Amino acid sequence: MLTPKHSSPYKYASNSVTSVMMWVVLALLPVIGVQTYIFGWGVVVNVLFTVAVALGVEGLMLAMRKRPIFPFLSDGSVVITAILLGLALPPLAPWWLMVVGISFAVIFAKHLYGGLGYNPFNPAMVAYAMLLVSFPLEMTMWFPPHELNNNPLNLIETITVIFTGQLPGQLSLDSLSMATPLDSLKTELGLDKSISQITTGNPLFGWFGGAGWEWVSFAALAGGCGLIYKKIISWHIPIAVIGSITLLSGVFYLIDAEQYASPLFHIFSGATLLGAFFIATDPVTASTTPVGRLIYGAGIGLLTYVIRTWGGYPDAIAFAVLLMNISAPTIDYYTRPRIFGYGDKK
Repeated sequence: MLTPKHSSPYKYASNSVTSVMMWVVLALLPVIGVQTYIFGWGVVVNVLFTVAVALGVEGLMLAMRKRPIFPFLSDGSVVITAILLGLALPPLAPWWLMVVGISFAVIFAKHLYGGLGYNPFNPAMVAYAMLLVSFPLEMTMWFPPHELNNNPLNLIETITVIFTGQLPGQLSLDSLSMATPLDSLKTELGLDKSISQITTGNPLFGWFGGAGWEWVSFAALAGGCGLIYKKIISWHIPIAVIGSITLLSGVFYLIDAEQYASPLFHIFSGATLLGAFFIATDPVTASTTPVGRLIYGAGIGLLTYVIRTWGGYPDAIAFAVLLMNISAPTIDYYTRPRIFGYGDKK
């Protein structure tokens, strides 16, 4: 008797959803480690707390929908959503902000559409965009890089701030939080300053990107290349995202280097590389055809640069991804590979 493995036309994949998600988690570990080293223990607290809340909300929704709980909880998809949202939130974000964000991601951006495989939008980016629009003050309280911060908080102090809002000693959130490099550059360019005036002697800016963010971006690049090597993701979307941002920023940088930041700054500041490798490549919400992936990624890069430069939000990865999520079905429809033999002359 033939077993299913011998029955055509089935092809058995070596990767399951769980194994793919676990590889993504492993690839994100360098990002978590570097971001924690630079921005403090709040990064670890964010990630662990959002994962815990996400698992609880996911289990509750599965129970309400009368779906098997353990198989869906163990596939790792909600863990990836929680980690990405945790990394996107400020390290001293209050606990309730994380609860609201991850609950919105799981309930409204995932389960109300039918669960994994049916959601048209990236749940982590839906939650991030909602939080940014609804709670702009809390979403901009970024902790300065550790080498710039004169008042580093230990793990206990960090947990106390996040869950009680009480700071040790005479410190205040205003004294600990600061604008991101992208936000600072955009704000000061609006005050008719040149880029050289803004960046010279400013500790927010590093060698070619935002101070601290350069190393986070390198970690994302390393993890993303590992995913491509393991064939967890394809190269099309990351290369298209990075290539389109490089091309657009390069053109405007050549036109006026004092008003438009360099391509290296755009690539190694904010969430560009994290978005290119870990967010834009979401297999559920991204384009699936080879040509479509290139168009999809190029659109994300284009929208990211346009929103960063002329829009109202400095780091536009979330909005760019969501806008291209809308376009993905149409892109796939018009870029379907030609069926072998179809249209050939007889």
